[in-house]
Amino acid sequence: MTTDALSRLTALLEAELKATNEAIIARMDSPVVLIPRLAAHIVAAGGKRMRPLLTLATAKLCGYSGNRQVKLAACVEFIHTATLLHDDVVDESVLRRGFASANAVFGNKASVLVGDFLFSRAFELMVEDGSLEVLRILSAASATIAEGEVLQLTTQNDISTTAQKYFDVIRGKTAALFAAAAEVGGVIAGASAEDCAALREFGMDLGMAFQLVDDALDYSADQAELGKTVGDDFREGKLTYPVILALAEANAEERAFWVRTLEESDHAEKSLATALGLIEKYDATARTIARADQFVDSAVNRLTRFRESEVRTALADVARYTTARRH
Repeated sequence: MTTDALSRLTALLEAELKATNEAIIARMDSPVVLIPRLAAHIVAAGGKRMRPLLTLATAKLCGYSGNRQVKLAACVEFIHTATLLHDDVVDESVLRRGFASANAVFGNKASVLVGDFLFSRAFELMVEDGSLEVLRILSAASATIAEGEVLQLTTQNDISTTAQKYFDVIRGKTAALFAAAAEVGGVIAGASAEDCAALREFGMDLGMAFQLVDDALDYSADQAELGKTVGDDFREGKLTYPVILALAEANAEERAFWVRTLEESDHAEKSLATALGLIEKYDATARTIARADQFVDSAVNRLTRFRESEVRTALADVARYTTARRH
């Protein structure tokens, strides 16, 4: 599976996606010149528009023929972009999708404040939609994302972090927005509660797979392909699934290495190479991808309750593409 899956879904939603991008650009505008400049910097860095695509696709999947999905897709993208701006400050990242991160170019203060601006714009768009149910779903997701990020902060540099705690982190910080983005498409289409729940679970499974692959790539991808510095998670002391797997089977010497590098942040020149070697020794990257595949299978299965269509096929293919991507 290649990016063709994403291209096919994008082609099916071309008009709606174009309108969404126009709405994003219009709502980024502000008389405070730094706001559109910084917002445009991160939007111009690309990205697959995965989350807004989910809103557009699920609305179409459920037979919706209006235009509410456009503003809501823009809203979802603003929530996502705001969290990226804040994440890069927290993580002290210098690259985002292969380009200099906004905080590296404009500084931390501006990045945090423009992130706040985009969150505010997102809530304006929710209110304009007028649905309390949509407002409930997206506002709850925003709170859950923040909880996930704070939970990750508490697990950082802590090698006693369990797989369950890791899954709690990624369910909050990543999968919750995928779930909300997918669910609101069904809500505005007037889909049944059961169908909306299936869409939410589809998004949740897809988001879990997406983050697992991201965490696997941090220990296996080529930096030019990845679009960020390889080993960032390691240097930041993040306890991601590949490390948790390697730690579970580590001998005393290896465990001492993980304590020194992750808990005590004591990095020697070859620390990353050693970490990569240990990840490879225990096949942790492949096992992480295999776990992501289980979530993908579950996601695809959630779609079987919906009538067969081009959009359903494309959504299933995008889910399968998740574990084949390299960035």
